[in-house]
This record gives sequence, C-alpha cells and structure tokens, in this order.
Amino acid sequence: MKNIKAIAMAVILSSVMLVSCGDSSSSQSGASSQSAQQSSSQQEKKRVAKDGAQMQTQDKNMPTRVPMEGGTKINIHFGDTVIPGVLNDSPTAKALIEKLPMTQKVSRYSHDFCGVTQELPYDKDSVHYGWLNGDIDYAINAPYFTILFEDEESSEKYGDQVNIGVITCELEKIKALEGEYELTIELA
Repeated sequence: MKNIKAIAMAVILSSVMLVSCGDSSSSQSGASSQSAQQSSSQQEKKRVAKDGAQMQTQDKNMPTRVPMEGGTKINIHFGDTVIPGVLNDSPTAKALIEKLPMTQKVSRYSHDFCGVTQELPYDKDSVHYGWLNGDIDYAINAPYFTILFEDEESSEKYGDQVNIGVITCELEKIKALEGEYELTIELA
C-alpha cells in the first residue's frame, strides 16, 4: 500500500512539474492569467520571440536565433555533455553573467530543459510570448531558467518569456539528453 501511495505521489509531482515548465503560460499563482487578461490595446501589441530577432531559417538542425555578435560566450555542462551558448546584453543576461559560474537544476520536458532559478531583473519591454528553437530564456512567472529546443511554431501561446541568449550547437545535441541535471553554467 505504501508503494502505491508513493507511486501516486510521484506521478502527481511529475505532472505538476510538467505543467510548470512545459506549459509556462498556465496559471501559476494567478500571475500568468492576470497578465493574459490585460487591456485589449496591450493584447494587440503582443510581443513575440521573433520580433526584432536576427534569424536563420536555412538549417533546421541549428538554432533559429543568430547569436548576438560580441555576446558573452558560455558553456552549459549537462554531465559530460557541453552545450555552448551566447548570452545577449539584456539586464537579465547581465545579472546571470554576474552569478557565473553557477549550478542550476533542470529537468527535461517536451520542448525544453527547465528549472526554478533565482529571480533576475528584467526590462518589461523584453517580455514576450513564445521562443525560437535554441533560445535560452528566463520565464518571469516562476522564475524559470529554460533552454528551448523545439516547438517554436506553436510556442506563442506561452507568455512571460525573456530571451537571454541562444545555444550555438546543433539542436540534436540537447534533444538527445534525457532526465534531470545539476547544470554547471560557466564563461567559455
């Protein structure tokens, strides 16, 4: 009987975490739903990840966003696998850079690796819906550190995202990873 209760609790906790990261637009303590119900004039000006982004569309194996020229190069260690990336010059990315090297617990979900992180400052004008494949984002509603690797075409239903960078390797390298990790994020 104890085993059944333990299994049931594990399933419930897994479901809660999946909703938390895999569906970052769902109501998290009401904050997301309140932001989704803002005035119609703000909804008309809904910012999305591709707004103003430099993108490449020729090679679907590589991240969509072109890394910021002169950005801060990082390495993200998933155990023995190193995922390189470039952070941009946003206030959020700069605050993260000040904390490096750091460790971050993340779990694999349907389209990302995600984990609750320390709160970071952000510019309200940087908050948008969706992502581009390969984006490194900070989701303000939890807060979450997330690396998004697929489903950009259906991502604009997810709000409260701030882009802080992009990975710079083939997407398959991160898609092949499974499970939970204590990441080490460091300057390259």
